[in-house]
Amino acid sequence: MTTISVRDPLGASRKNELIRFAVPENRAEALWWARDAQGQAVLCQRLDNASSEAETVFAAVVSLTGETSLVLERPVEAGEAVAGIVELQGRESDCFVRLDTGTFDLELCSGRAEGLGSSKWGIKHFKGHFDDFELLPSGNNAIGGFYGPFFTPENGLINPPEHTLVEIETVEKGPVLHHYRMYGTIPDGLLPELKSKTFSIDWIFAHLAHSFGRRYRVDDFRTVINGRSVTNKITVGDEFEGGQGKLVFDRFAAMGGTRYRSGDPYAGELVAMVAETVQQSTATSEKFNEFRDQLSDIESAHWDLYWRLFCKWEGVLSDEEITERLARVRAESHVKADLPERLWQLAEGPVDVSAVPHETIFPGPADKTVEFHSESGRAMIWWTSKPSGAFQIVQRRQSGWVNWGSNGENECPELPVGVEIKTAYGPFAGEWKNIATQLETQLEVLVS
Repeated sequence: MTTISVRDPLGASRKNELIRFAVPENRAEALWWARDAQGQAVLCQRLDNASSEAETVFAAVVSLTGETSLVLERPVEAGEAVAGIVELQGRESDCFVRLDTGTFDLELCSGRAEGLGSSKWGIKHFKGHFDDFELLPSGNNAIGGFYGPFFTPENGLINPPEHTLVEIETVEKGPVLHHYRMYGTIPDGLLPELKSKTFSIDWIFAHLAHSFGRRYRVDDFRTVINGRSVTNKITVGDEFEGGQGKLVFDRFAAMGGTRYRSGDPYAGELVAMVAETVQQSTATSEKFNEFRDQLSDIESAHWDLYWRLFCKWEGVLSDEEITERLARVRAESHVKADLPERLWQLAEGPVDVSAVPHETIFPGPADKTVEFHSESGRAMIWWTSKPSGAFQIVQRRQSGWVNWGSNGENECPELPVGVEIKTAYGPFAGEWKNIATQLETQLEVLVS
């Protein structure tokens, strides 16, 4: 008889937490039943990719207060009903899989590489069943993209989620757990040291769990962004949308208090350079004329048009003109970012981001952060296994666009490659610190 002891080092109550455990023998059956200390049946899924001839690794989802134990009893019989993750019909043309995990309804997409927000890879629809509120209704934004150091003025603003197709491998698939791995190659930008780089992203979804996991791996690189050496650090960006005048999240906080500067001088300088380029550039390409027409009313133009004008992938301007113009944007942004009037602010409580200039803040280092909606209580909580050195948080009420990004000023990436990210979502605004601590603290599992 195999017994699996599970203990919470926090001594707290956990609900629907994913665990993995290894049995030192080869058990070929895909699904097994275990029974917990309260006599409840617990479904265990064999993880084929992690198992070997010598041992079998299982995944299960458990609930406990302090501790519990499971006894592995028998294989699931053919035709026996089991509850678990369900696949649904996708809505996007590039949908790889749409899952109902019992807690979330989400759509994982492979991208279309068209250079548009709607062509991004990542999670392009997401809602929790606790309120069935859609965080990404249009499919024009995504959770899970990564940007810097490729999406920077230095590199000609290459946007990996919009400019890259990913292949998606199904690593594990069963009622308890789905594990997917994305593979992609980033298009070359201006910087030679960032050319021919490949990446992979692992995504983990578990039945009934209120969080999901991911990990980003990118070929080694070293470059200079925002005047600083950057070695194997990236910008991960999660986007959300509420529609014009509406915010899905209207507060931000970091564990231990938020240290931040408000406003985004770089964005202002980029917009100013768009206006100058449209008026003064001698470019004569048909594509430039198209962009100039679309940017004739800069105030109402979509933000994507601003950076796309200077994107090497788009080919609107020559490499030389992109380099020269964005060098001026960088130089002026560097000065304005550190002017004495841009004071660091210390907030013990949540920050109302939409009330500050540019509806943007740049918080300092943290490993546990939250964005939440103050009226409804819905909250998205992030834990990273190593802290990000900075963040860019946007809650722009006019467009309804909300962003969580692991970058500092001037698109400088700050999250180390390879760290684990766990993201929880639910009605957690009032208890987000407890949830974040649980994301950080793994359950202890012992097999005997």
